[in-house]
Parts: sequence; C-alpha cells; structure tokens
Amino acid sequence: MGAHPINLTFRFLLELCALFALGLWGWKQSDHWLRFVLAIGLPLVLAIIWGVFAVPNDPSRAGHAPIVTPGVIRLLIEIGIFTIGVWSLYSGGFVSISIVFGAAVALHYLLSYDRILWLLRH
Repeated sequence: MGAHPINLTFRFLLELCALFALGLWGWKQSDHWLRFVLAIGLPLVLAIIWGVFAVPNDPSRAGHAPIVTPGVIRLLIEIGIFTIGVWSLYSGGFVSISIVFGAAVALHYLLSYDRILWLLRH
C-alpha cells in the first residue's frame, strides 16, 4: 500500500505542503531581505535532505540513494520534516490547518504501514 501510486501522490503533496509551510513561516519571520532567505532557503535545505538521504531500493522512491541511509534514520527524517511542517503552520497562526495537515500525515503513515515495516527492517 505504501508504494501505491495514489498513496505516493498523496505523500508527494504532503511533502510539498510541508515545504510550503516552512517557507511561509520563514516569510513571516522578518520584514526585510532576511524573509527571502528564510522563505526560500529553509525549504530548499529540507528538500535537499529529503532527496539525498535515502534507503537503497526503497519501493516508494526511484531506488537511487545518493547518501545511503538506514531505514530508521530515513523514517526519522521524514517524520521530522512533516513535524516541522505542522509546527510551522501552528507557529504561523494556522492552527486549524496544522491540525488537518498533521492528521493527513498520520493517515498517510497508517496507509503506508508496509513501507514503515520495510524501512524498520532495512
């Protein structure tokens, strides 16, 4: 189920939402040039982390792992990025949206139980 195309699309949209939430949070932190650095730089750093640290042959990815990472670490990275997204929304004053986003992330991981077990074994 974790590698089902609909679930993969759902996860991709959640990833984009997490990055957008962090960018929005960064934008609201300053009224000067720093807002551009935070709004673009923070999501970019997280996107790089998301894309580079991978488990080889992860069925939900293309299989390429630029930096080979144990499954548990990969799972912690994913959960950490989603948590940052939820926190960014909450901290930015979007409490209801943060709750909905957190619930959507939880639903994704419930649907991806097979991938979670795979990550914990690798």
